[in-house]
Amino acid sequence: MSGYEFFTSGAPKQAHESTWKYHLRKLFTTKSFDSFEVEKETSDLKRTLNAFDLIMIGLGGIIGTGILIITGQAAATKAGPAVVISFVISGIAASFAALCYSELSSMIPVAGSAYTYVYATLGELAAWIIGWSLILEYAVGASTIAVGWSAYFVHFFEHFGIKFSPSWTSAPLVFDHSTGYLLRIPDAYINLPAFLLIMFLTFILMLGIRESATVNNIAVTLKVFVILLFVIVGITKINPKNYDPFIPPNEGAFSKFGITGILSASSVVFFAYIGFDSISTTAQETKNPQRNLPIGIITSLVICTILYVAVCVVLTGIVHYPELNDPAPVNVAINAMGMGWLGLIVDFGALAGLISGILVFLMGQPRIFYSMAKDGLFFSIASKIHPKFKTPYISTIITGLICAIISSLLPIGVLAELTSVGTLLAFLLVNIGVLVLRFTAPNAPRKFKVPGGPYLIPIMGALLDLLLLLTATTASLIRLLVWMLIGLVVYFLYGRSHSVANNSNQYMKNKELSG
Repeated sequence: MSGYEFFTSGAPKQAHESTWKYHLRKLFTTKSFDSFEVEKETSDLKRTLNAFDLIMIGLGGIIGTGILIITGQAAATKAGPAVVISFVISGIAASFAALCYSELSSMIPVAGSAYTYVYATLGELAAWIIGWSLILEYAVGASTIAVGWSAYFVHFFEHFGIKFSPSWTSAPLVFDHSTGYLLRIPDAYINLPAFLLIMFLTFILMLGIRESATVNNIAVTLKVFVILLFVIVGITKINPKNYDPFIPPNEGAFSKFGITGILSASSVVFFAYIGFDSISTTAQETKNPQRNLPIGIITSLVICTILYVAVCVVLTGIVHYPELNDPAPVNVAINAMGMGWLGLIVDFGALAGLISGILVFLMGQPRIFYSMAKDGLFFSIASKIHPKFKTPYISTIITGLICAIISSLLPIGVLAELTSVGTLLAFLLVNIGVLVLRFTAPNAPRKFKVPGGPYLIPIMGALLDLLLLLTATTASLIRLLVWMLIGLVVYFLYGRSHSVANNSNQYMKNKELSG
């Protein structure tokens, strides 16, 4: 990889080069480290975040719907008490990806997360695919958590005898697993709490990254306190009989219990681990990013894995797993214990805590759009920075509106599975990216290196991500494929012709600037 040009393979068409080879070469144009250094030095974003802020952002993004909602559904429909194993498998896959993210973030300390890393390793087309798939992680992820938040919102007010009409607190569509189609629910119009919450958090995010981080820190503190309280109280109420059978026998379908059910559950509960990568989207708003980004990514993932395993053990020990197929499974366990006071505290903590997850995802998506727009692959309006607040306010508003609409109309199951498969694809390519850079840029400065050599963890991580992708539901994979095809249409109609890397005039200007 050249150290003197912003892009490799981005040069104009050569005299001896055929047209098809020229266009093929453009698809694999990569960004050099010089370009990232220029982005870092010329960024209009404000650097205010420290290592503690990044850990809290990681905890805010990771601990959310996955631990409070998806855990119960995965246990009830796929793995039974062995959902603990599903979380361990997903945690291992996530840890491999986290180590690879840490190495790449220490080398490429700019916004964009996996999109930027893949642009530096596998080229423009692969970067676009990842940027497009990250929309499933951040935008759809925020929507998923908002739906979960709405369920806890309704439960919380029921403690005081207040009942909200399901017509205005639930999605008007539901997924029919037997037919594979979305069905309209009579008398359900919109999930209004989810819609209003996302619009409020969008406003907070527009005000500034420091203000957003403060709100997140408060919410995460409340969330961790509530989870620890549930585990400590719940461990005294475990009935060992609920663990029998620990691995329920398979019921004839791949995802219905047994060993295959555990693997299928792993691809779903993988959703519970996503969020740590959102730390890397704040690279250009972080002090000393080469040091603080790896600290934030690895520390937050370790803490969350411990909490997840503890909650799974307690949840399936208190309640027989078939009873956990509920929008608020933790409340099911609390009701089984007969502790109304704990339910009130958990619901309040969940309301506050889930906000942090939505906030972090809503924080990440605009910064992906910002990076893509700066590279010319996305509409230029997304790269606009507010003159006073120093935030990508246009892309923040667009993201907020999209997420608010999605969360108000679609059910949580469809959203969670879409988020998981999109994230697995991103993690797969990040693992491969580490391998590629070890060959193409072996001497590039790395303040953090994946332990165990350049091959073991990236290869194992990539294979595990691929395995989890292949065990995802057919419907989710089809939706991912359709989403990718839509993304390719957008790229070839817009991104390819507006790409800074592959625009001859812009390329020459960048080459002159880089000396």
